Amino acid sequence: MAALREMPWPAKIYFVLCIGAAGILLLRSSQAYDQLDWSSTLVLALLFLVCESVPTQLSVRQAAISVSFSAALAAVVLVGPEGAALVAATAVFSVRPGLATHKRLFNGAQFLISGYVAGWVYTLAGGVPGLPRRTDFPEIILPYGAATFVFVALNFVLTALILALAEGVGKRQVPVPDVAQFLLSYLGYATFGLLIAGLWATVQSISAVLVLLPLFVARWAFGQYHAQHRSYEATIAALCQAVETKDWYTRGHCTRVSAAASMIAEEIGMGTERLHAIRYAGMLHDVGKLGVPTKVLQKEGVLTEEEFAAIQLHPMRGLEIVRGIGFLDEAFAGIMHHHERYDGRGYPMGLAGSEIPEFARIICVADAFDSMTSDRSYRKAKPQEEAVAELRKWSGTQFDPIMVGAFIRALDRDGWNPPASVPAPSGMPVVTAAKDHDDPTTPIQVVSDR
Repeated sequence: MAALREMPWPAKIYFVLCIGAAGILLLRSSQAYDQLDWSSTLVLALLFLVCESVPTQLSVRQAAISVSFSAALAAVVLVGPEGAALVAATAVFSVRPGLATHKRLFNGAQFLISGYVAGWVYTLAGGVPGLPRRTDFPEIILPYGAATFVFVALNFVLTALILALAEGVGKRQVPVPDVAQFLLSYLGYATFGLLIAGLWATVQSISAVLVLLPLFVARWAFGQYHAQHRSYEATIAALCQAVETKDWYTRGHCTRVSAAASMIAEEIGMGTERLHAIRYAGMLHDVGKLGVPTKVLQKEGVLTEEEFAAIQLHPMRGLEIVRGIGFLDEAFAGIMHHHERYDGRGYPMGLAGSEIPEFARIICVADAFDSMTSDRSYRKAKPQEEAVAELRKWSGTQFDPIMVGAFIRALDRDGWNPPASVPAPSGMPVVTAAKDHDDPTTPIQVVSDR
């Protein structure tokens, strides 16, 4: 979340509304504080605070999660909505280093709101706050499940809104299938809250200590999962940087192709794992340029047949470079075949129609669109409308009509941010010939070397 003074006005208004709502609920809860089990509330608050102080950083910028919600949900059962609100509000006192005051306030507010509303839903669904008895099971599971669902959903919505308003984080950064998977895992970890409440009946507050180990194992599992994805992203970024250092005029191209390919993949309904793979394929589709001589990539004028053959080999060289990276999975096919044409006149294998892997058909469209709408040293970027017209024109010959249609629908709905121009490095010669192996409107010119 950005600094408070740097937030857009909608984010500031939303921030104030959340703080105000939390304050109202806190005042309302104060009427029941004389009936509260304070010893249980304080132990649960301490458990919540310990967990909240060691969150796991997510891949989304400045976003983190913790398993503290288990303590808040245990409080829903043991001390009711008022106690749950107090327990959750201790997020304000988290000892996370470098956490700004306004972020602490927002975390405390959204957790307080989530805890209170979850407690209210628990009682509404038939749950009775207090120490659970053996006879309360399994009937307690239904109200607890309802409270859990509300707590997790409300916590997610409140946090997602502030990220969207303050940071512009949306479905491009966090695909919808990822969100569903994340929420399901959150709901699974919420069972620790019921475990705490169940143990409380026999060992009282010691149950909070007993679940610390499994809670931190869960936190470690969260951390390992996201650390693995960060290492994936770092590997991809390093390879992309190497390609763009060698071929300066396509700087930023791989990132934009990845974004466009993700738009198409989402539009045709790809699952979470395949969405990750298509993003990686888009980022690495031109990695084979590392095996093409720089003098060929940056040559002025037409290419000889031998030089053009070196260009045509770059998809296979790309596959050779990334073959040992196990997590790429289906991305290999996209890297290898993204220059095949729907009519069978592409390279390197001359595949046609459905013979071309789906990933490759997607990247082919994304690659051409970004090439047409990006500045090159020998021409200015084409308007998006003209690029879309070219995609329609070549649909069924160079491009898969299904992928073209999906991309156009996604563009109409979500739009496209045009890339910024990248100036040529000093001393770089200006390329005057129209040569671009990605742009269908400016094909590479080849002259016989015989």
